[in-house]
Amino acid sequence: MAKLFEKVALIGIGLIGSSIAREIRDKGLSASVTISTRSRETLDRAQVLGLGDRYVLSAGEAVEDADLVIVSVPVGASGAVAQAIAPHLKAGAIVTDVGSTKGSVIAQMAPHMPQGVHFIPGHPIAGTEYSGPDAGFVGLFKSRWCILTPPAGTDETAKGQLRAFWEALGSDVEEMDPEHHDKVLAIVSHLPHIIAYNIVGTADDLETVTESEVIKYSASGFRDFTRLAASDPTMWRDVCLHNKDAILEMLSRFSEDLAYLQRAIRWGDGDKLFDLFTRTRAIRRSIIQAGQDTDMVDFGRHALDAKS
Repeated sequence: MAKLFEKVALIGIGLIGSSIAREIRDKGLSASVTISTRSRETLDRAQVLGLGDRYVLSAGEAVEDADLVIVSVPVGASGAVAQAIAPHLKAGAIVTDVGSTKGSVIAQMAPHMPQGVHFIPGHPIAGTEYSGPDAGFVGLFKSRWCILTPPAGTDETAKGQLRAFWEALGSDVEEMDPEHHDKVLAIVSHLPHIIAYNIVGTADDLETVTESEVIKYSASGFRDFTRLAASDPTMWRDVCLHNKDAILEMLSRFSEDLAYLQRAIRWGDGDKLFDLFTRTRAIRRSIIQAGQDTDMVDFGRHALDAKS
């Protein structure tokens, strides 16, 4: 595959950053990759894994002469990173991020971006419950959406270059207004994780009452919730704090719908229950038809069999 950038700087090297690094190396998308992270231990691990060509603790040093800068840190740290790298960015550089909240990231980063630098926020909708440089892999972005939220007046050439980069990683790319992005992600990603954290927390509280039977007899539904609830606590703390309004709106709607479901169960209204479960089943089928999941029904048991 053709080289798209001469020099790429990755600020942060967790699941997303390390997957990007692997994709760049695998597909030859850049001549040089510089990796920066605040933790010496994490940086050393990235070097052991061979994820880049140059490794530095200073984000400012990392972006010097970089054509593409990808900020892959918890969204609450975006402003501090932007302030640190701003004096070192060269004219014409593209700066993007991978955060799942866009309004907050733009508010934190945009004021620090120098004239002549192309700031194009982004969000690859891909991930697992794992974190750290070891968690990344080639193929994470394949057939997944990457949403770009470019400000008005963004340079079309720069935008095209960033789009081509994500497409080279296997993503389908779409542009979206930041506020709309945050509302959409609040319902399809943020709220499910919050619900999962809450359910698993409730189960943990009940452990002493049930004498460990919650864990011992975990059914597939609870196991699926624990996968979401195993996600990086720092990242999800920041998501909740930085997409507060959209999340609270969705939580309010969810609470109203939950009360409706509670009444249906209390009064034995089977028709309402059946109607709801039929509608939600159709959503699952639509997700499979859209290529965002498979129709496997084994809840991972085949994978366990393969390991054994």
